[in-house]
Amino acid sequence: MYPEFEQGDAASCPIHVIEQDKAEEWIASHPKAQADWLRNSGFTGKLGESCLLPDPDGSISAVAVGFGQAPARKRGRFHLAGLASSLPEGVYHLEADEMEAQAKSEFALGWLLGQYRFDRYKASATPKARLKAPAGVDADRLTKIAAGECLTRDLINTPTSDMGPDTLAGVIHGLGKEFGAEVTEVLGDELLSQNFPLIHTVGRASTTPPRLLDMRWGKAGPALTLVGKGVCFDTGGLNLKPGASMGLMKKDMGGAATVLGLARMIMSLGLPLRLRVLIPAVENSVAGNAFRPGDVLTSRKGQTIEINNTDAEGRLVLADALAFADEEPADLILSMATLTGAARVAVGPDLAPFYTDDDSAAGKLAEAAAKVADPVWRMPFHDPYEQMIEPAIADLDNAPAGGFAGSITAALFLRRFVDTAPYMHFDIYGWQPAAAPARPKGGVGQGARAVLEALPKLLSI
Repeated sequence: MYPEFEQGDAASCPIHVIEQDKAEEWIASHPKAQADWLRNSGFTGKLGESCLLPDPDGSISAVAVGFGQAPARKRGRFHLAGLASSLPEGVYHLEADEMEAQAKSEFALGWLLGQYRFDRYKASATPKARLKAPAGVDADRLTKIAAGECLTRDLINTPTSDMGPDTLAGVIHGLGKEFGAEVTEVLGDELLSQNFPLIHTVGRASTTPPRLLDMRWGKAGPALTLVGKGVCFDTGGLNLKPGASMGLMKKDMGGAATVLGLARMIMSLGLPLRLRVLIPAVENSVAGNAFRPGDVLTSRKGQTIEINNTDAEGRLVLADALAFADEEPADLILSMATLTGAARVAVGPDLAPFYTDDDSAAGKLAEAAAKVADPVWRMPFHDPYEQMIEPAIADLDNAPAGGFAGSITAALFLRRFVDTAPYMHFDIYGWQPAAAPARPKGGVGQGARAVLEALPKLLSI
């Protein structure tokens, strides 16, 4: 079950959100006993601190939570999301008429996202405090956004033993059935007969056949195609990863997981557009038929690609999927992938770097990201680096030597496969390395909420 707001007319306890510079004034407005209690408890309105106000009968009359000062709030997001875990069981409501609508929405979404627990393999206590939807927020929209994000987290957190290409395909078929979308699948050697050679090559060494999933939803409106990297596990292939680097490779399908979470948001909200989702689902494994360093492969689009590292496989499966997407008119093609370590070195785990040649689209996305607390950062399609992905014996190099600008050269590689439609690419991490408000350690979506918020302007819907 995905998190929801409390429904019905049950009595609820108020939560007061108090800015630090207004805390003493707010405290002084209470009867002496309560004011003394707040002061003696050390409540000052500092960001995230909380205090329960008792009634004479011992029950809780209200909750005070500190909203700090503006400089402190800039150093993070969903600051109050941890409140639910600290409150006793019961129903609560937000009492913050002066709180800006955007802050109310962030509070409410943070509460929902903070309810998430991955408990498939081990029981986990969930917060028992329940929140009524704050006045003035779109509760239905927030609930559906949270459901999409929780789907993404579940998919990334599930190990490959239970989330291989076949299981991921089942998830997509399930979404299609739930929302009335059409899903088709190209499986195994059919990839060769239908001209998806790179997807087949990367996945052929696995005991679970590679496949391309194609989901279509919506009959009218602008056309949006989402492409997600679905490498369900990445050993590195014959360029085998060391053990420490392989430990988190269940998350190498984080692009597919994030795209599917975004697709769930779009479909559940009924956005007026035509949605297509393409997921190349593979395992990059080691066997006698694995592709090799030095091989030259031919893509669906006809370009030849020299393989200088079998651990740079994500861009290969995406290349065939992007070329396929580009064969059909679209108003926007958007790819998401856990593609390069270089992106993490550049911006760390919290920011989702994205690429686009459209300055207007970049501005719209950045504005939307700030509004919904889903930070993104634009990176450049730097044309002078094109020569770095052009080796001596083939059209393209999947892993340029030297190590410089790794995220940019990967993005430039992908751009070679989209000629007709506006293109945007996200090089995400898909993992929260340490618990943070509304984001427990583990799989996490990045960029999806920003894209969702920006779509009306990006596609004029």
